[in-house]
Amino acid sequence: MSTERTDHQLMAAIAQGNKAPEAAEAAFQELVERHQREVYGTIVKMIGDYHEAEDLAQRVFLRVYRAAPRYRPEAQFTTWLYTILRRLVFNESERRARTRERIVEELPHEDGSERLPERERPDLHHKDPSAQLVERERWETIDAAIRALPETQRLALILKIHQDLSYEEIAQILKTSVSATKSILFRAREHLKQTLGEFLREEK
Repeated sequence: MSTERTDHQLMAAIAQGNKAPEAAEAAFQELVERHQREVYGTIVKMIGDYHEAEDLAQRVFLRVYRAAPRYRPEAQFTTWLYTILRRLVFNESERRARTRERIVEELPHEDGSERLPERERPDLHHKDPSAQLVERERWETIDAAIRALPETQRLALILKIHQDLSYEEIAQILKTSVSATKSILFRAREHLKQTLGEFLREEK
């Protein structure tokens, strides 16, 4: 018989932080280790920035820790967890959009070109074997197409394909209906077919 604690049990232990801080810390560490890979991976696919994704993942779990005393196991823990993730990622995307607008406004355009911030420029000095390079470019193309989707479509697709969540779970996370969720996913897939159609045909 398994003695592994459920997510709800871990949250209950974390909520007792003032009374049993060591037990709460151990429970929190176990919870993070259980979910950090999926949380981090989802954020990376949403924003395409590994360093920012690490920071956002930490913020997600910090919110989980702080919310533990108010947590009620009314739904699956992962649904609640990804709802927190959604809010933070969408807020970050809005902040990035404002930053990009400000950068573009401040850029000089004497030669008609648009300069990218240094960290967004591709690394042209890194050399990979040809097969690895082709594979990396393939996934970069696919990831770029996914990141070009509207935020809600992008998150729904990632949660469905990469995290294998049900329509019902995704609907709860997006705060919408199951039928609306299916429609969102249909539009996301259709958009990707149009965007990647020629690219995928070239690979065959």
